[in-house]
Amino acid sequence: MSQQPRYTDDHAKAGLDFKFPEIETWQNQFPGYEIVIDDPELTSVCPKTGLPDFGSLSIRYMPRGRCLELKSLKEYLFSYRNLGIFQENIVNQVLEDVVKACDPVWAVVRGEFRPRGGIGTTVEARWPRPEK
Repeated sequence: MSQQPRYTDDHAKAGLDFKFPEIETWQNQFPGYEIVIDDPELTSVCPKTGLPDFGSLSIRYMPRGRCLELKSLKEYLFSYRNLGIFQENIVNQVLEDVVKACDPVWAVVRGEFRPRGGIGTTVEARWPRPEK
């Protein structure tokens, strides 16, 4: 007797087709330094249960020609609040959108999510992506 999976491919893709707001940038004036941005109160929703997820998100990057504008980044991150999306997808989507916005030399996005059912999750994604 085969059992139906609890999480489907639709759950896995949930939220990734959302129209995220653009992250604004401003012209960088200096070479060779690192920026760390911390959001200690990131919230989203589990795409399966609809229950809230809570975590912190940090973005570390070395700017090339553009820097992330913090107010628009805050508005961008706020768009996750009521979005049904897996924690792993949040981290990877934020990385993709940061790279799209400012084309950094390198970037690391790290999400540390509070325990749900007794298990916490930490997800880290890096740019450039590893070779396949």
